[in-house]
Amino acid sequence: MASRLRKGSRRAAGQLERETLAALWASPDPLTPAQVLDAIGSDVAYVTVLSTLLRLHEHGVVERDKQGRAHAYRPVRSRAETAAEDMRAMLDGGGDHSQVLARFLDLLPDTDQDTLRALVRRRKSPVS
Repeated sequence: MASRLRKGSRRAAGQLERETLAALWASPDPLTPAQVLDAIGSDVAYVTVLSTLLRLHEHGVVERDKQGRAHAYRPVRSRAETAAEDMRAMLDGGGDHSQVLARFLDLLPDTDQDTLRALVRRRKSPVS
């Protein structure tokens, strides 16, 4: 769950969207705005959560279904799919791909480097 903000402090740009998506990913079922509000904390107004969900819906990030008088929202993509898309966008905006990828590898722990190598080998292997 999100940490509570001190009175008068503001979230960083995009933080509420990330917290909203995290709440949706953590739930096996679609959530209403009130349920999202419960998950992320009461320091945010209901209308702010609703506006965030509407914006995410308009951008195709979440889907919604009518549930009583409210809508229940669920993410269109999994957390892993979204992270992969974000990583691809960062790579595309980072200049020389080989330099960005080399630096990324330098930042990975050995276990993640091993996982990445195994995934690349599996992709290169001909299908039997």
